[in-house]
Amino acid sequence: MNSRKIIVEILNSVFYKESYSNIEINKRLNNSSLDTRDRSLVTEIVYGTIRYKKKIDFIIKNYVKDIRLVDKTILNILRSTVYQILFLTKVPDYAAVNEAVNLAKTVSKSSSRFVNGVLRNILRNKDKNYLSCLNGKKLLAVKYSFPNWMIELFIEQYGMEKTKSILKNLNETPNITVRVNTLKCSYDDILEKLEENGYDVEDGTICPEAIKINKGSSIEHNDLFKGGYITVQDESAMLTAQLLDLAENMNVIDLCSAPGGKATHIGELMNNTGKITACDIYEHKIKLINDNCSRLGITDVEAVVNDAAVINNNFINSADRVLVDVPCSGLGIIRKKPEIKWNKTKKSLNELCTIQRDIMENAWRYLKNDGIMVYSTCTINKDENEKNIDWFLECHKDAEIEKIFIGQLDNIIYNDNNTVTILPNKDMDGFFLAKLRKKGRC
Repeated sequence: MNSRKIIVEILNSVFYKESYSNIEINKRLNNSSLDTRDRSLVTEIVYGTIRYKKKIDFIIKNYVKDIRLVDKTILNILRSTVYQILFLTKVPDYAAVNEAVNLAKTVSKSSSRFVNGVLRNILRNKDKNYLSCLNGKKLLAVKYSFPNWMIELFIEQYGMEKTKSILKNLNETPNITVRVNTLKCSYDDILEKLEENGYDVEDGTICPEAIKINKGSSIEHNDLFKGGYITVQDESAMLTAQLLDLAENMNVIDLCSAPGGKATHIGELMNNTGKITACDIYEHKIKLINDNCSRLGITDVEAVVNDAAVINNNFINSADRVLVDVPCSGLGIIRKKPEIKWNKTKKSLNELCTIQRDIMENAWRYLKNDGIMVYSTCTINKDENEKNIDWFLECHKDAEIEKIFIGQLDNIIYNDNNTVTILPNKDMDGFFLAKLRKKGRC
């Protein structure tokens, strides 16, 4: 199948069916015969088009009467081609336009003429400054391609200068980080083997098990990954298991576990002792957890279907440690899932806070006295983060927040309530961490 056709089909699913970009890309590429180079190009164009949709649409609107009336498939042909013309240098302009026109012919002849006309106009004005008429928040929204409400949220919570840095970093292509499985091998051995396999690697930024992959072929097709010596995980996410203060033979509950990255890290740190109950609300995600455990050789994890927002009487007062990595808006991982920009609303963020608080309440009942609960999110929205913790401490006088220190980096904020916010940058996802100890009855 033609790579441009695959690109448009993925964009149709993401923009009009609220599909996840990474899942759609993997599904369609796995069912194609494209070579490595074309697969890489498809991935780059899809993520780039989603990432800069608002800016691309702003430009297209200069050449169409009403963008809302454009056929959805034709619009995605235009979007993906404009991305190639204005953001990529590896695809010649004439080739990108010809591919777009030919693809539009499969919709209709008139559509191909329309696409050709719009793209030729954009090419003639390639150096035009389309943003000169904008300023303030509107300029930020179009320049960095974010919805207006998200711009306002970031400015309200972080101020203008930090917001600009957040927006810039959320548009960066993320580096790949792997976690070394210390049950199977040493850190130094894996670093050396990756280099022998042709990867450009370096030590992680903050976590002792982390290795950054700067350059190299798909890590998930590497024998080290297949053999369970490494697993792909962002460094921000690696911190959650570290903060649990784990010891061998503990009973740990990971309430929102799938696909199991944090649960398997806990298993590694506990040397395959004790018991880790890894929960998810969906049956099909239990298989993901079990598959990861099998690959990594983790034997102390039991994956179970469980709704974290509903109390489970079997768990009450049973856990030495509880990890609550709650469902969240994901505003800290937009660089990996750019469709979050377009499929979230301010209302949906408020609704999430209610679910997060229900999960925290249940988790606290599962924890033994003197046990530790780590609350984490992959968002940088303070309502889901600091405000949830402030609310919880007000409601639970037996909860004591423990101060966290994970290092001095420009993107790490130590909040007034002893929680930690990690702002997104090229090495780390945006993330939030809180550590609470249960003191017993007061």
